[in-house]
Amino acid sequence: MRIYTRSGDDGTTSLIFGKRVPKNDLRVEAYGTCDEANAMIGLALSHNGEKLSWSVSERKKFIKSLVQVQNHLFHVGSELATAPGSNAPWSVKEEYITLLEEQIDEWDKQLSPLKQFILPSGHPAAASLHSARTIVRRGERLAVGLKDELSPHVLSYMNRLSDYLFVAARYVNYFSSYEEKTIQVEK
Repeated sequence: MRIYTRSGDDGTTSLIFGKRVPKNDLRVEAYGTCDEANAMIGLALSHNGEKLSWSVSERKKFIKSLVQVQNHLFHVGSELATAPGSNAPWSVKEEYITLLEEQIDEWDKQLSPLKQFILPSGHPAAASLHSARTIVRRGERLAVGLKDELSPHVLSYMNRLSDYLFVAARYVNYFSSYEEKTIQVEK
């Protein structure tokens, strides 16, 4: 199988099941943004062992959770890349949202309560997760334009995923030598 097909040289691409649309179609923008978030999560994973004080089991569980999210993001992308009226090969299930919520609650128990806004920064893995969060938010804003054509779980998943990534970034910083920086109010 060749990587290049030349079929997109005219500025179009295929949705799942072959319908061709312009590369700036809302669906393409939305699933492309999910792919971008997925790549940023991959970047975070590449930094997860650097200067972190967590145990081997905590590290493995963290990696497993993020890899699961990467897989679920492909399910989100599948729904976004499927033309209306067709069934996506993979779909977002309600249990994916529950898994995110359970993980958020588990990590959040170990973190200090938020009393003010924090700046997206810290350990390279945390900074990458903060970036992934903002990318997911952009994807969610794009997907809202398609909400009547998507399963109801897609927007809920994306909304919860941004919360998950925020807490994941805080969790990484908790095990690092980086302190969370809070927003400074100028007087």
